[in-house]
Amino acid sequence: MNSNGTTSPMSPIKEFIKTESFSGLLLMFAAVLALIVANSPLADFYMQSLQTKFTVGLPDANISKPIILWINDGLMAIFFLLIGLEIKRELKYGELSTFQSALLPVIAAFGGAIIPGLIFFGFNMGTEYVDGWAIAIATDIAFAIGVLALLGSRIPIWAKVFLTAVAVVDDLIAVLVIALFYTSKISMAALGVAGVTLVILIAMNITNVRSIALYLFVGLILWIAVLKSGIHATIAGVVLGFLVPASPHKNKDQYLLKMQYGVDLLRNAINFTDKEDKETAMHMIEDSVEKMESPLHKLEHKLHPLVAYFIMPVFAFANAGVALSAEQFSAAFSSTLTLGILFGLFIGKQVGIMLSVFISSKLGIIKLPDSEKVWTIFYGIACLTGIGFTMSLFISGLAFSDAQAIEYSKVGIFVGSLFSGLLGFFFLRSRLSPDPANT
Repeated sequence: MNSNGTTSPMSPIKEFIKTESFSGLLLMFAAVLALIVANSPLADFYMQSLQTKFTVGLPDANISKPIILWINDGLMAIFFLLIGLEIKRELKYGELSTFQSALLPVIAAFGGAIIPGLIFFGFNMGTEYVDGWAIAIATDIAFAIGVLALLGSRIPIWAKVFLTAVAVVDDLIAVLVIALFYTSKISMAALGVAGVTLVILIAMNITNVRSIALYLFVGLILWIAVLKSGIHATIAGVVLGFLVPASPHKNKDQYLLKMQYGVDLLRNAINFTDKEDKETAMHMIEDSVEKMESPLHKLEHKLHPLVAYFIMPVFAFANAGVALSAEQFSAAFSSTLTLGILFGLFIGKQVGIMLSVFISSKLGIIKLPDSEKVWTIFYGIACLTGIGFTMSLFISGLAFSDAQAIEYSKVGIFVGSLFSGLLGFFFLRSRLSPDPANT
């Protein structure tokens, strides 16, 4: 709230950033823990546990996968569901909702995806590693926002919103890349079942069905069908996210009246210290607010803590473990795979974003924020987008089945992300002074 007691329009952004900030710290802890375990006497137990098979279903109809794939195909489908919800919200109400507001982050994100991909391709053209070209194009929003949080009031809110919007577009690009380039052999029967469930979800959306439980049930069937089809199962999460209704309840006037009645009742109950009426009034207000809220906002709000505090750290712990002996480290840095990812993240992201924003501003295509430090802030943010971690690790697991290639990828991702994060942090910290207005 501001000084006059009203809620600031930036409050949801600030709340989101706080969630992502702590999630980033949790991710760092999970990644470091995985590295420690993978280089300790517990390494064999760690690796074998992740390969232990877990079966769900009946003897003749089941899904049996190693735990690592339950995490990467199952838990990450929930992560991608949240991404789908966030992208839809941004397109409908947020920073991507108008052409003018979307132009800057969209241009920056595409520049920050194309140049890293070209750098990787330059290192690996004609090699067995060329399929990993998309590893360096993604940004890990939790880590990036986590670093911005450490800078406190030095960073204006517009810069945090810009980074968030770029990361959302980055995620959309990554989702399209996964759907188009990282699929295995297609099963037409399973794809047919997925098509039927998709039609059902579209019909539910058009008829404004608002039951989240029903969407999740049909979404589960869609996930199983997509999993069996050969298309990566996480795409089902994104599709479901796009089909959850984002509009408020049609009978909002009815709930507004009920809410107003509840406020009046609460005011009287406070004046006459009537505890029973006070509880009734608060319940009435809470119930009206909940029913007016769109299913998208409601589901997004419920999923954020689950994804930020559980799914992403579990994914990081399961995927970040890599043995870092001097020999293996040396071998990794002699590989074009490691170098392509490292330079793609560390150099490609900076060059891609800065070049695309600079050219677009000179041509008058975009309007830059009104700030004397605008280019300083843009460069620092461009550095931070080189923190690729979660999505980069995920894509590397899709691109390669060879254990050595995955290990080399992890080294490139870790070092590229580390250099990007450190440079972005220390550059912004040295160039910007704290501003109480940004707190």
